[in-house]
Formats: sequence, structure tokens, C-alpha cells
Amino acid sequence: MKELPKNFDHAEAEPRIYAAQEEAGLFKPQGEGDPYSIVIPPPNVTGSLHVGHALNNTLQDILCRYQRRKGRKVLWQYGVDHAGIATQMVVERQMAERQEPHRRDIGRDAFVQKVWDWKAESGGMIKNQLKRLGASLDWSRERFTMDEGLSAAVRKVFVQLYGEGLIYRDKRLVNWDPKFQTAISDLEVENNEVNGKMWHFAYPLVDGEVDGIKEIVIATTRPETMLGDGAVAVHPDDERYTNLIGKKVRLPIVDREISIIADEYPDPELGTGAVKITGAHDFNDFEVAKRHDIPLIVLMDEEARMMSTEENNVPERFHEMDRFEARKLVVQEIEAMGLLRGIEDKLIMQPFGDRSGVVIEPMLTDQWYVDAKTLAVPAVEAVRSGKTKFVPENWSKTYYNWMDNIEPWCISRQLWWGHRIPVWYGPDGTPFCAEDEASAHRLATEHYGGEAVELAQDSDVLDTWFSSALWPFSTLGWPEETDELKAFYPTAVLSTAFDIIFFWVARMMMMAMHFQKEVPFETVYIHAIVRDENGQKMSKSKGNVVDPLEYMDEFGADPLRFTLAAQATQGRDLSLSKQRVEGYRNFRTKLWNASRFLQMKEAPITDEAFDPEALKLPLNRWIAHEASAMTASVAKALDGFRFDEAASAIYQFAWGTFCDWYLELSKPVFDGGSAEEQAETRLVMGQTLRTILVTLEPFMPFVTREIYEAMAEGSSLEEQSWPTSDFSDEKAAAEVQAAVDLISEIRSARTEVNVPVGAKLTLVALDAPEEAKTILANQSGAIGRLARIETFEHASEAPKGSIQIVSRGTTYALPVADVIDLGAEVARLDKAIGKTEGELKKANGKLSNERFVQNAPAEVVAEERSRVEKFSEELEQLNTAKARLEAL
Repeated sequence: MKELPKNFDHAEAEPRIYAAQEEAGLFKPQGEGDPYSIVIPPPNVTGSLHVGHALNNTLQDILCRYQRRKGRKVLWQYGVDHAGIATQMVVERQMAERQEPHRRDIGRDAFVQKVWDWKAESGGMIKNQLKRLGASLDWSRERFTMDEGLSAAVRKVFVQLYGEGLIYRDKRLVNWDPKFQTAISDLEVENNEVNGKMWHFAYPLVDGEVDGIKEIVIATTRPETMLGDGAVAVHPDDERYTNLIGKKVRLPIVDREISIIADEYPDPELGTGAVKITGAHDFNDFEVAKRHDIPLIVLMDEEARMMSTEENNVPERFHEMDRFEARKLVVQEIEAMGLLRGIEDKLIMQPFGDRSGVVIEPMLTDQWYVDAKTLAVPAVEAVRSGKTKFVPENWSKTYYNWMDNIEPWCISRQLWWGHRIPVWYGPDGTPFCAEDEASAHRLATEHYGGEAVELAQDSDVLDTWFSSALWPFSTLGWPEETDELKAFYPTAVLSTAFDIIFFWVARMMMMAMHFQKEVPFETVYIHAIVRDENGQKMSKSKGNVVDPLEYMDEFGADPLRFTLAAQATQGRDLSLSKQRVEGYRNFRTKLWNASRFLQMKEAPITDEAFDPEALKLPLNRWIAHEASAMTASVAKALDGFRFDEAASAIYQFAWGTFCDWYLELSKPVFDGGSAEEQAETRLVMGQTLRTILVTLEPFMPFVTREIYEAMAEGSSLEEQSWPTSDFSDEKAAAEVQAAVDLISEIRSARTEVNVPVGAKLTLVALDAPEEAKTILANQSGAIGRLARIETFEHASEAPKGSIQIVSRGTTYALPVADVIDLGAEVARLDKAIGKTEGELKKANGKLSNERFVQNAPAEVVAEERSRVEKFSEELEQLNTAKARLEAL
């Protein structure tokens, strides 16, 4: 047995332990058990470990380690996403910092090579950070969304869907990022509330006047877009405009006549009830324009600069003007024309590119689309039938809502980094879709009657979500029929965040059902959001972002992991604070010190012949009973993805039941028990610690291994199976638990009335039933030692000067009059009661002030509520103690 040092040095131990496990290949699928697989949500190649990663990967790691202990053949598949726009931005910024030529100057091929060079040099940061966290991924099977195998899968999927008519080209409205000059997904758009204005413009009626009305007034927050208006819409039931429907107004500045139409979209209660319809630059307007066949007039180029063309009739003076400069000029000219009817300050929601930081412009562009509506049908049915389950179940409603209202999926991006669209165009623009250029040339030659022609490949790349939609099966080797695909597909669990249910989960479901005819995962576990200690959402602007790497530096990975698991309550966000992580660092220390105590007692941690049924002492049968119940509770909780309940069960048992109670209750055995009793207790101590280490290992993989392999030389924790003992002894459990409850009551009573720590008391059982007498007889050594009781007596009445307690229905008396100064104690309690009442009154006063509750920061109000709870509890304890003394 290797002696454990006084302290666990996480900075030295964790990297050493992890490196040894990785080198030994312990994270690869092992054994012949039933396969169990999880694919990691692929972090961006540009990414670093943030607190969301730490939570999600901790939970996945717990599941994988737990299933390994249960004998399953586990694959936790690692991989990284090429992160198109993010990676291109990083490399372009690096080139600018080095004063290198712009990407357009060096050309596409040279730039893409620079990105590959950057990936090789700097693209693996998060991999090492996940190792620090203890993530037991199979690194030998690392995949990248642009590696050769996944690229082949992407091309095959695109070509097949194109051939089936499920991928097509269309002109639709997209989120356009003017800085990067590409379409982006909704997930890459941040909608922020900003100070804006609402301008009211008058559009004169072409007929001059109808029923006394000469103009119709619209309101807009984007005046520059009025140059592209194709109509004005009013609600068909809005009586103010009934006689105007079908009439025309003259659009100022461009001097274009546009119709007044009736549509359900305008809200008669908002503004004037009339809205401008700019179908090429507003998502809602686009739908109205489609319904009424209204012209879609494009106003801007790729950089969101105004264009003057024959099609849009925008005056030449606006040409190449920045959209916000154009906004000022439009307002000036409308005002000069006498058509400005008002300006009001208004908070507006404005869309920004999450990476570029610029205002997103809805733009009408030609893009590639997937017919998501068709692909969604079997994907929805798979969830409705229960083949794939959401946990918590309520997230399935979110899934259905999105899927039932699904729009075509825009899959093209105007970038250079990514999977290039596998479509080549002939001289006359005819498209040829193929998995490689040679195949495209064969198609073209056939099309052009045997004539060889030059082809130009589509310049767009695919949305990164397209390749990651194939992740559960492409990472396992598809389109090849690999052994891994046969063994590990479908995967068992997907753990992810709620905000990508549509962007990723739904798309994986659609692609899997189409290409594998099987669900990609049996369970979708939606984890919570990590907030700061005050329950606030983390943001850089608030300065409350928690860096998990800093916590691991200070406390180690084990306490951080346990904190995240202990707070991972289904359906509830978790609040992470340094104090919580520090608290679980103390838990690690408690376990470490307990293990050192066992080493001192020479308790064997392994004994293949251990049989709890053969145990004699109630104390040992009790701890074996509790250990069996604990492991069953943890297993049940993990099977139900209740990580908080699993962590709570192991924590309560390891700290409270084992360290605080069992080890203390065992000391009388070592002080005065027989050699056989001591030997049995050593054996049970070691076996119980072994159970704790095996059960705790998924949560705290470093300290558990360090302890186990020091105390069980020649044996590895990795070899240990999940404890499955069903041993039970309710009688022994009840007896020892009754002693524990009694000791707790005595300790509490002593503290309340300030009995000196060293004072030994008499315990008088009043009219005790036989069961209580048996407990006192059998457990007197433990009760005496732990509750500082010198003698035990039985009586019908309490001795004079006694305080009374009740435990499990039996009343006990503790004579204390001779060991405390009653008058001084009452005075001390009165002073403490007065002080606590003052603090409670102060806190309640703040909370009863409506202005304080409404205006104070949420964390300050929460703190005052916490103070009320704390002082109320203290006051109750103090009054109870005073009542005890006054009863004397």
C-alpha cells in the first residue's frame, strides 16, 4: 500500500493521471459488452473551453464512465467543426495583423491553404482543455468536418438530395452580413435592443383625394428601405381604409406608383394601421409580397450600399451610398417635400452579426436550399412514436413547433472556407451536380453531345450545419459500411443545449431518417444554461463570465465537474459560483483525509471474498445496507439523466454517512472491540471506500484513481465494475440510524444552551420502550463517545435542572443546571435574540419597500431575501434554546 501524502496536489496529479490513462488506451471501446455511443457536439476549430462546454462535456463524460463501469463497450466520439465564418474571420484577422495581402489578392486556393496551415498550428486548443477537464473521449478516432471521409459524405448527400429534387436553387430573403458579404443563419444573428427612431412618412394618393383622404401615412424605423416599397398594406377589416383598397399612392423620391392592398399582416391597433411593403428587404414583407405578387425591388449590393439601377428606379445620387447615410438623405428629402409627419424616439430590436458586429440586412439573393418540409415528416414521426425521446420531455414541443412550421433551409454561404458546392456550370449556365469534377465533366460531355467544355465550379460553400447534420453517422465512417457504424449506430444519447434543437438536432434527425432509415440517437438530453452566482445570464459586457479554466487552475477539475453535475437539475438553469466549487474542493479533501485514516487503520480496499451477509456487527451491516442503497440510487438517477440527484446521493453518503458517522462510530470498536470485530470493521471500511471510489469516479475521475491505486497496489480502478450489491438489513439500519439521530439531537441541544464542549453529561431515558432500551444498550459506546455522555439512566420523570429532547418518539432528559450558568445563558440569548430581530426587521423593511424591490439590482434583492431566510431561522433556534432554559 502506497502511503497517501497529506494533501492531494491536483496540479501535479491530474495531468499525470490523464496522460497515463490515455497512453494505456483506456478511452477506446473496451470489452465485449453491449455497445454504447455518444457523439460530442463538435466544438468549433476556433473555440476554447467555456462554461457551457464544461457543463455539457462533464455530463457526457459521466454517462460514458458510468456505462464503462457497467461493462458496456463505450465509444465517445470526438470531432471538431470547421466553423466556416468564424475560422475565415480568424485567419483574415491574422493576415491583417501580419500586414499580409488580402485574401482576394492572393486568391481562393492560396487562402484556403492558409486556413489549413492555421488549423495545423492553432486549431486544437479546446482539445487540450477538454483533456484538462477529464473528458474520456476516444482521441484516436478524432474527426474533422472537412476531413477526407466527412467531405465524401457531404458530397454524397448533396448529390443524392439534388438528384431527388430535395436540394434546389432559389431566390429568397436571407440574413445578409455586409461585412463578411455572406448569408448567415438565424443562430448567427444577435437581436439587441437599441435606441432608435420611428419616422412617419406621408404617401400622397395618386387620385388626389378619396373620401376626404389625400394621403396615407406609414411608419418605419428604416427610412432607406422605402425606396424599394412595392405596396402599402392595410387590414381588410380596418374601416379607415376600406375605400382605399385597390387605390394607388405615389412613392416619394422614386416617384413610383404603388397599390394599397388588403392583408391580415397589418395590425390596426399599431401606429396608423398602414404598413409599407418592402419585399426584398424585410422577412414579413417578403411573405406579404409573395401572397400578392408584389415586385421585389433590391436596393443594396453585397456591402449594403445603395444601388441605382433601371430595375429599382433609385436616383443616381444614392448610388454606392452607405445605407445609413442614405437613411439621413431620405429623411432630409422627405422633409423637404413636406411629407414628414413625425419622428419619435423608440427602442427597437436590431439584428447584428454575432461575429462581425454589423447590422444584418435582409437581402434577396440566389441561394441553395434544402426542402426541409419533406425531410421533416419522418423526423417528426420518429419523435412522436418514441424512437427518439427528449429529456426533459417538454422540449419535444419546441421540436414539433419548429418542425411543423419549417421553412426551406438555406445551405449556401458566400465564403471561401468550407465544403464547396459540388455543382459545376457549363458555358451556357447549365448546372452539373456530381461528387467530383471528373464526374461533372462526364455529365457535361453527355449533355453537350460529346463535346468537351470548360466547367466552372459554384463559388459558394455549404453552411457548416449541413456537414454537422451528418455527424452521428459520418463520424462512424459512412458512406462506407464500417464495423463502427454497425456497432455504434444509432448512438445512445445526444447531450446539447436547447438553442440548437432546430439548427442541429432537427437536422440530424432529418438526415439520419433519410439516409440511414433510423434515428441518430435514442435520447436527446437538453442541458440547462449556466448562469452566474446571482442567476444572471453571463455576458462579457456585464463582466460576470465564469472561466472554467481558472477554476480548474485553482481547485482542480474534480470539484468543478462535481459542482456542475450537482446543479444539473432538469428544467432549471444552474448558478455557478467560486464558493460552490470551493465547497466541493472541501468534499475532495474530506474523502482524501478519510482515505488516509483507513490507511492508518490498515483497512484493505479490495477483498474478492467480501460477503456482507456474513457480517456480525450492526454497525457494519448498517453501512453495507446504506452503501447498497446509495449505489442503486445513483444508478437510477443516472439512467434517468438526473445528474443532480446522482451527485447528491453519492455526496450525502460519502461525506455524511461514511466520513462523518461510520468512521466516528467505528472508533469505539477499535478502542475496545474484540480482534474479530476490529478485523471485520477494517474489512467493511475498505470495501465501503472502494464502493465510494467506483461510484464517484464518473464525477471525480482524478482523486478517486489516486486514492484507489495507492491503496490497492496491483489493481486498477478501471478494472472495477459498477457495484450491484442488493444487500439489505433494515433492522441493523434502523438501530444504527436511531443512534445517529439521538446523537444529533443531543449535540444540537448542547449547542443551543451552550454546554461546554468538554462537559460530560448524563442521559436519562424517560419511560423508554424496549426498542429504545436495546438501542441504548447496543450503541452506548458510540453515543457516549460522540455525544459526550458519561452515564445512561432510565426514569419516569426528568431530573431537576434538565433540558428535554425527543428522538424517534422517546423523550430523553439532559441535566445541565450544574454545568452552565443559567442566568448568564438567558442573558446571552436575549442579547442575541435582540440583535437578530433587528437584522430581520431591517431586511424585511427593505423588501416591503416597493421602490427598492422594483429598482434595486436582482442580485441585491435576492441577497435581502436570503438574509430574511437566514435571520428567521436563527431567531427560531434562539427562541427554542431560550425556551429550553426557561423550562429549567
